[in-house]
Amino acid sequence: MADSRGGPLVLGIETSCDETGVGIVQGHTLLADAVASSVDEHARFGGVVPEVASRAHLEAMVPTIQRALKDAGVAASDLDGIAVTAGPGLAGALLVGVSAAKAYAYALGKPLYGVNHLASHICVDQLEHGALPEPTMALLVSGGHSSLLLAPDITSDVRPLGATIDDAAGEAFDKVARVLHLGFPGGPVIDRYAREGDPEAIRFPRGLTGPRDAAYDFSFSGLKTAVARWIEAKRAAGEEVPVADVAASFQEAVVDVLTRKAVRACKDNGVDHLMIGGGVAANSRLRAMAARRCEDAGITLRVPRPKLCTDNGAMVAALGAEMVARGRAASDWDLPADSSLPVTEPHVPGTNGHDHDHGHGHHDHDHVHELSKENLYG
Repeated sequence: MADSRGGPLVLGIETSCDETGVGIVQGHTLLADAVASSVDEHARFGGVVPEVASRAHLEAMVPTIQRALKDAGVAASDLDGIAVTAGPGLAGALLVGVSAAKAYAYALGKPLYGVNHLASHICVDQLEHGALPEPTMALLVSGGHSSLLLAPDITSDVRPLGATIDDAAGEAFDKVARVLHLGFPGGPVIDRYAREGDPEAIRFPRGLTGPRDAAYDFSFSGLKTAVARWIEAKRAAGEEVPVADVAASFQEAVVDVLTRKAVRACKDNGVDHLMIGGGVAANSRLRAMAARRCEDAGITLRVPRPKLCTDNGAMVAALGAEMVARGRAASDWDLPADSSLPVTEPHVPGTNGHDHDHGHGHHDHDHVHELSKENLYG
């Protein structure tokens, strides 16, 4: 049935942080991408509050799933599988998504796929530019992650080459924006101010770029501190802080390091293309510098459109569809929400190594106790 429709039809649920994302994908085609964000509820705290995020997911889950199904023009019974972010992320937030996915999969008699958040960020590019090359080199940059990953097979073989040793790039954007009194989240607002500033006005440090430093690891904590001290010194002297220049110079330091290390990783590993994903991949300067450096190095650059870079259900559905298409083992009903799920595990297969029984005869009904079929189907 799936083949006649052009590929597996999969619904994906993403709740790793502050956005309730539900996507529906058929093969490499995006049919629906519904998102309910709780970012405004966190703004007054200056960052994401886990308990607030979890409660927002609970409230948004069923309406967002119903909206996605309506947007896609499909019935829940048509689905070939349910995919959900099993980790990494905020434990409570993940638990809401995993619980909902179990309930829907069980009630519908569909296979359940617990997938990795980071691998999903890579796989989403298939919805924009078609099948991923193998191997794929990926630079993932977001509020919680800055990673360089080599993926010979996105469904089973993802290898970490480097990662942030302290603040992720997105965290640094948020913290610098806070010092500049620009609000939360910091990424979009700093990008906006930076367009009016001079990226060479202030020479901020580039972390871990010395000859003895780890080639592919990142560090943005020192940069964040340097920016804060520069601003504090200006204010202490009674001078006006040139917000646009600070934003542009800070952003340039981050983007310089990210693109330099990513291009180096491609060259060192003989990969002639680079995929960039994660929320910070929506940054205009990162896209521009990556395009220029990749062109100079003869590397093909793949970056999804900005909406697909931030957390969304489409990316989870994309990886779930790939799992179905390649015959990967579905997850068990006791699939855990793993806040520290390693990127080396693109998905969490069942313990028996085979697709689980889609019938309900011997399964425990605890997973669907809270959700009646009336609630599930609207």
